[in-house]
Amino acid sequence: MDVVKRGKGELFTSPDPDVAREFFRAKNKALVAKVMTVQEAVRRFVHDGDYLAIGGFGANRIPTAVCHEIVRQKRRGMGFLGHTSTHDFQILAAGEVFDRCDVAYVVGLEARGLSPNARRYMESGKVRVTENSNYGLSLRLKAAAMGLPFLPARHLMGTDTFEKSPASIVTCPYTARKLVLQPAVYPDVAAIHVHEADVFGNCRIRGIHISDLDLARASRRLIITCERLVHSDEIRSDPTRTLIPYYLVDAVCEVRYGGYPGCMAHEYFSDEEHLRKWLEVERDPEAFAAFLQANIYGVSDFWEYLERNGGMRKLTRLRRMELRIRAREEDHGQA
Repeated sequence: MDVVKRGKGELFTSPDPDVAREFFRAKNKALVAKVMTVQEAVRRFVHDGDYLAIGGFGANRIPTAVCHEIVRQKRRGMGFLGHTSTHDFQILAAGEVFDRCDVAYVVGLEARGLSPNARRYMESGKVRVTENSNYGLSLRLKAAAMGLPFLPARHLMGTDTFEKSPASIVTCPYTARKLVLQPAVYPDVAAIHVHEADVFGNCRIRGIHISDLDLARASRRLIITCERLVHSDEIRSDPTRTLIPYYLVDAVCEVRYGGYPGCMAHEYFSDEEHLRKWLEVERDPEAFAAFLQANIYGVSDFWEYLERNGGMRKLTRLRRMELRIRAREEDHGQA
């Protein structure tokens, strides 16, 4: 194919599927129990310098406990896939975990506003940035999940985003029209929060999953956190509901309310009060340092963080809110 133009964005990972396949070929795919704590999973599978990706969408179904633990264990020099990243990005920026980032949606917490600290960090000059669109990063994960070095699309041409992306414009050998090629991205490690998993890593997700199924297949190492561990007989009783199979998974961590303070479809609503607190306290770096000490560095695990911010009383209220919303939606759908 004739390359018409190349974006100037830096490639932070190799798009070569054969390089990735060498790793996947050696990966243990045995049906063995993988249950462990979040602390152990991060210690074993998340390393300084790795390229990291986080599942979920916006504030929905974020593996918050893993993000906290990565910061608590003071990982540094990582790359980050900023796909649809809100509170997870806010947490990782607070710990200055990454120094290079593929950016589609970061810094913002959607309608809640921008993270002052994440913005300071991205403007500090400490982070190398390559831009893209949400769709572009989805294509990059899709290409990796398919074992391809790239996927073609008809987007970004004529935009500044293309200029700052790692994509290329080529001439199609069949139609002679121009196409954009998005290079595959194979993360070293990813974390995804799901509704249910068995001890082997077979996972179920309710609601939207955006690119998480491709992310699971594209990533060399995968940490799963789940709301509930279920028996493998339950998984086998309805295999069509298994969206992430066990052989992709390296660690399974049961973390009830593991997406807090974000939301979890059919489980609990987001804690908007606590998310506002994050945004407010970030305006003052000294106050934010004390907030991080109280909520991440100064707690032993995610459960202690939950207890410090309302515990089961608040979590039960958030669960009632979500279930009421779902009930109203069902009533509306039947009307």
